[in-house]
Amino acid sequence: MRVLVTGGAGFIGSNVVDKLIREGCKVFCLDDFSNADFKNLVDKDCEIICGDVRNEDVFKKFPRLDAIIHEAAVTDTTINDDKKMMSVNFEGFRNVLKYCFKKRISLVYASSAGVYGDGPFPMRESQSLKPLNTYAYSKFMCDKIASTLFKKKDAPLIVGLRYFNVYGPAESHKGKSASMIYQLYLQMREGKSPRLFKFGEQKRDFVYIKDVASITIKALSLKKSTIINVGTGRACSFNSIVKIINKVLKKKLTPYYFDNPYSKVYQDYTQADISLLKRTMKIRQFYFLEEGIEDYIKNYLEKSRGKN
Repeated sequence: MRVLVTGGAGFIGSNVVDKLIREGCKVFCLDDFSNADFKNLVDKDCEIICGDVRNEDVFKKFPRLDAIIHEAAVTDTTINDDKKMMSVNFEGFRNVLKYCFKKRISLVYASSAGVYGDGPFPMRESQSLKPLNTYAYSKFMCDKIASTLFKKKDAPLIVGLRYFNVYGPAESHKGKSASMIYQLYLQMREGKSPRLFKFGEQKRDFVYIKDVASITIKALSLKKSTIINVGTGRACSFNSIVKIINKVLKKKLTPYYFDNPYSKVYQDYTQADISLLKRTMKIRQFYFLEEGIEDYIKNYLEKSRGKN
């Protein structure tokens, strides 16, 4: 299979690229490297296309493809440039969608649990959506336009994946928008008290990147267009994350709590209903949070730190 991954030098994108290669696919990577890290692709046997999904001319550079996995996006929910957020995330998506329709090739794209906002949980694909920030709204608009095309005559396969809180290797370039697990690790490895919004009982459905990459690729084999949650179905508090990292690092650090400056646009709780995921993709097991964090820290973060 010949697959192009947009945003392939980013966090999720580079992990998807790696797994596609290991599964024997011919992989092409599109990225403008504005929100990515070239180091994520140094050891990857893929062809690089440097470009921006907002520029329709870049699509003329594409080789023959069987599918596109669309991961390119601005993901920092705290940025104030709403125009850029909507331009990259929504207009860029529409260009990719248009190309897939024109070429009749499958499309798997990254949506987000952010579309649920502070709605009821566990969060189901069918519930009303309440995005709290521009990032979430941009993904809401992508889902909206995609779902209207599912039953269109001669439509290709379109699968939207509502990623919950993804963590794991290759996210360090994201800085302050990297996962809470990575942020807390950086503080705690230096012996500093981990900083948490008051009082650390916010909960997230944390899903390990290895599971996310596998599910993303498996979505290419679905027979019907759909939008699916990608989470574990379990929510864990930030306080619990601190306890797990303490255990892995053999430390006894206690949190420092402070006011949340983003309270009006912040999701306090995410938990996926994964009934559809299990039913459509036959997913049987995810990394438990404890083993995912241990694998991440011991086999990636600490080893990388030792090389510096």
